[in-house]
Amino acid sequence: MRSEDLVSSFREIARAKDIDRDTLQIIVEDVFRAMLRKRYGSDEAFEIIFNPEQGDIQILHIQEVVGDWDLVDPVTEIPLSGARTIDEGFEVGDEVASELDIADFGRRAVMTARQTFRQRIRDIEKEHVYEKYTELIGDIVVGEIHQVRRHETLLMHEDTELVLPKSEQISGDHYRKGNMLRTVVKEVRRDAGSDPQVVVSRTSPVFMERLFEVEVPEVYDGLVEIKKVARIPGDRAKVAVTSHDEKVDPVGACVGVKGVRINAVVRELSNENIDVMEWSDDPEELIARALSPAEPTSVTLNEDADPPRARVEVVADEVSQAIGKRGVNIKLASRLTGFEIDVYREIPADEEDIDIEQFGDELSQETIEKLKHIGCDTGKAVLELSADALSRRADLDRETAERVLDIIETEFEKGPGIIESIRHGRFTVESVVEPEADGATPAEASPTEPMEDSGSTVEEQSEEPTQESESEGPGDDPSDQESPADTADVESETPDSADQDDESTVEDDGSLETAPSPADEDADSPDSDPVPEETEVKS
Repeated sequence: MRSEDLVSSFREIARAKDIDRDTLQIIVEDVFRAMLRKRYGSDEAFEIIFNPEQGDIQILHIQEVVGDWDLVDPVTEIPLSGARTIDEGFEVGDEVASELDIADFGRRAVMTARQTFRQRIRDIEKEHVYEKYTELIGDIVVGEIHQVRRHETLLMHEDTELVLPKSEQISGDHYRKGNMLRTVVKEVRRDAGSDPQVVVSRTSPVFMERLFEVEVPEVYDGLVEIKKVARIPGDRAKVAVTSHDEKVDPVGACVGVKGVRINAVVRELSNENIDVMEWSDDPEELIARALSPAEPTSVTLNEDADPPRARVEVVADEVSQAIGKRGVNIKLASRLTGFEIDVYREIPADEEDIDIEQFGDELSQETIEKLKHIGCDTGKAVLELSADALSRRADLDRETAERVLDIIETEFEKGPGIIESIRHGRFTVESVVEPEADGATPAEASPTEPMEDSGSTVEEQSEEPTQESESEGPGDDPSDQESPADTADVESETPDSADQDDESTVEDDGSLETAPSPADEDADSPDSDPVPEETEVKS
């Protein structure tokens, strides 16, 4: 093969691969030097002159003239007798340049040169692809779906194959060969000896940012800045934006008139719900906005924790909104703010709760400290969490977490006892004095029966004698005339008796002590008749 034909084939390959002139010249020289090294063992004594415009190439072999008996390296040296066959004027120490013919290398060497040239072109292409798409990382590219596989989808973009893995696809998307698809370049992988792999994504938060730049001119111009994006691809996303121009409303600019701008982004993302909120440098304000549509009543930060935590209280009706379906809302808010958020129901002032320290007799101090560390300082705050959440957040094993919940639930199911109810003013304990038909003294009266649940009265057991005395007419027995004891009974039930401290007092040990009434004092006197005592608990 002539040198002109070989160079012409090189030029055609370079033109098809869009290789510039300088690069082509470097490649051709490298290819021929590889041929020379293979044949002569070294290419130091050779000079290659290449003219890509005319397709001319010359290979000159430059040798130093030495004495006939001083020849050591036939590649770099030529004997004086051999040099004078070329020109009689050569002397020892001169340089002789002789041109080599490509045909002298043989057909196999020429084919090897062409393969080497193609390989060098491929290497250059790989380098160009790597450099090109490395600069495009984070930018949107539109490619044609070339092949749909089980774990990935291949796209073609300017004769370059792009890979869209299954993990970077929005759930619910369906791809067909030949359709155009918009993606963002996520990374470029390059392994030794293999082609660079361009990985694109549709689930990256950067993809949503670039879509807003396309649809919202204010974002593209820099008037509105997207501070952060949190996404659950195909489900929901939260976008925090801020404005660098006080005349521009960042949220309104992103939403557009009647939602035109944001609807274009939603359609591209397979109807993914997007919440646009205004950014705030105040973490508490940012957390409150991130939990929208819920409106927290208080936000308490614990920035010393790792990761930092935030305790958020909301009204009872908005707890489910703050957490969201499957915990999506609170998860996105945590990603957006950088705080792990714990949502608690706000406990009204009139609603009873129990401090977590009160469970010290049933829970270890270590467990109580762990609960307080995550903000669960009351019983109802613990009950807001499931066993799994409590185990994960408080670093407890599942069995311990379930036991903690059972103990606290049991305590709240018991409710306050009778003594606790009286102490909180739910019951009134009074002393009521009634006459006994048999004239028994107060010491002989039967003691008050133990009181049961709230609302029960002891009066039920002592009403029978009273009813019997009332059923007898005044004329049935002369002894039934009104006596001083009866007068004392009436006086004890009049409003004036309330001023005489007839109510019973409850001691700390739970015993019921009855204060003496005027009727009791009359009963103790020798002239008065015995009067029985009755204790009544009124709700």
